[in-house]
Amino acid sequence: MTTLSLPSSAPLLRPRNRYVAGLLTWRGVTGLVLVGVVALAGLLAPWLTDADPDAQGAQALAGPSGAHPLGTDDIGRDLLSRILHGILTDLSIILTAVPAGALIGAALALLAATSRAADLVVQRLFDLVLSFPGLILGLAVTAILGPGRWPVVIIIALAEVPYFGRQLRAGVLVQREREYALAARVGGAGRARVLLRHVLPNAVDPLIVQGAVALSVGVFIEGALSFLGLGVRPPQPTLGSLISGSVAYLDTDPLLAAAPLAVTTALVLGFTLLAEALNRGARS
Repeated sequence: MTTLSLPSSAPLLRPRNRYVAGLLTWRGVTGLVLVGVVALAGLLAPWLTDADPDAQGAQALAGPSGAHPLGTDDIGRDLLSRILHGILTDLSIILTAVPAGALIGAALALLAATSRAADLVVQRLFDLVLSFPGLILGLAVTAILGPGRWPVVIIIALAEVPYFGRQLRAGVLVQREREYALAARVGGAGRARVLLRHVLPNAVDPLIVQGAVALSVGVFIEGALSFLGLGVRPPQPTLGSLISGSVAYLDTDPLLAAAPLAVTTALVLGFTLLAEALNRGARS
């Protein structure tokens, strides 16, 4: 009697080595450098400056000096210290929100794979979330919960759920028709076992690219909400709130806006380049 061998996975279907190759391109290296430098500056904030980011001083809107390398804001707070601590705040928000959105989206995608009725409900739920632009969704959530760190985390996570969910759902639909999945079903494996042990490990790769995209979108959403006064409550600094507070002084003190704007641009550009590099690597 012939014994049917059931592969637990399909290694040839996993392009993770291609992702690594994508990161070694100029896009990947540039993105890694930009994100790495900005993230390292935020993590080393307590050692790069000893100024309290919330401490007010007598010298408002002072220019760069030895005591304040980037000058001070409108109430005398050290601009460099606030930018560095703002980076740390932004990173803590997006690195909490994006994985949460990915997990919720993945769970809903797996639920959709269990039956047609569940798939229909999940798809309509994704459509409902996507019908609200990120800022409109932010206004709705902050109207209920008020501004603050956790409402921003919830907004970013909700905005990313349908994108992660649709990516994984599409991957599951493709992978469950592959020969290894069919062989597992013929061998008597249940639907849940086939889905979780055989199909899921081979369907998650596109989420790597989506994760890089989501991080850049998360920085944008946080910055937009803080710019509108709906983000993290002051005096805690974020990059968006620093840009917002500098608008009134663009003519007299452009550095007040240019410095946090340059950091935000570097962070968004870095994540975008990483997403492009990973995407090109996966397609090569």
